[in-house]
Amino acid sequence: MEILAFGVQADEKPLVEAAFAGHHEVRCLDVFLNEDTAPIAAGYEVITTSVNADLGRRVLETLAAGGTRMIAQRSTGFNNIDLAVAERLGLTVARVSFYSPYSVAEFAWALALAVDRRIVRASTRTRDFDFRLDGLMGRDMHGRTAGVLGTGKIGAAFARIAHGFGMRLLGWDIAENPACLDLGMRYVSKDQLLAESDLVSLHVPLMPQTRHLLDAAALKAMKDDAILVNSSRGGLIDTAALVDELRAGRFTGVGLDVYEAEAGLFFLDKSLQPIEDDTLARLMTFPNVLVTSHQAYYTEDAVGQIVQTTVRNVLDYTAGRRSENVLVPRS
Repeated sequence: MEILAFGVQADEKPLVEAAFAGHHEVRCLDVFLNEDTAPIAAGYEVITTSVNADLGRRVLETLAAGGTRMIAQRSTGFNNIDLAVAERLGLTVARVSFYSPYSVAEFAWALALAVDRRIVRASTRTRDFDFRLDGLMGRDMHGRTAGVLGTGKIGAAFARIAHGFGMRLLGWDIAENPACLDLGMRYVSKDQLLAESDLVSLHVPLMPQTRHLLDAAALKAMKDDAILVNSSRGGLIDTAALVDELRAGRFTGVGLDVYEAEAGLFFLDKSLQPIEDDTLARLMTFPNVLVTSHQAYYTEDAVGQIVQTTVRNVLDYTAGRRSENVLVPRS
């Protein structure tokens, strides 16, 4: 059987092809799955998609009409998939429930340190042989407070790094993680965490109840000189409200690897086109904001694990097996 893989990055392609070798043929496409590209999947029983694929009703109906029966998403998050429609259409859907938490946690820290120590500004200056220090002063992390919203595997990895810096740890989650408690983390309300934290990092999934977890009121509750990092899902932050706070001169720095309207932008080259998203364009103008293109997971280790799990999900489907990765079982 030949598998069709949407949204495969150039660095990712050798890993995808090697993982499927000896199991199934795989055709890798660099285009992302959406309403325009869904007809390409006609005749393919199994497809695999990237995190920014559009798997809403119309796309799912096109896939089902073309003969697709199984979708293997190469990500943990699945907020982009209409699971109810998939079930109605008899489509099996699987995801990658786990991969290296260190990839995302380490990148979140890279963002935090980059905005704290003005790394991007410093690098740009020195490339122009401007070696002044004006405007580059940062702060020690040691002795300050890190607030971790979401203390699962990635949040716990982030907390361990914070502990290594000698930071006080505050956590917020629906359940306390014993590994975080062992680090000395104290679980508090979201309001208290935001009010006391010098660094706030988001590590929760995007669901209806967590959408705009940091809304206008929550952002106002944060310290004026706090650092905010989001390497989870863009919809966790009300971006328009964030822009308002930044315009008011708040926050030492903001590091964003995700954006709530990133679909159709991230993973694509838009350098020669006007950006129609006024909110994102405004966000990019702030000197204390660093935006990257959803790359926190993008290490050889994590992508390798994602691809290997995707192959197992496909093999489970063809063998009629069900694992913890299945979101909609085979009908």
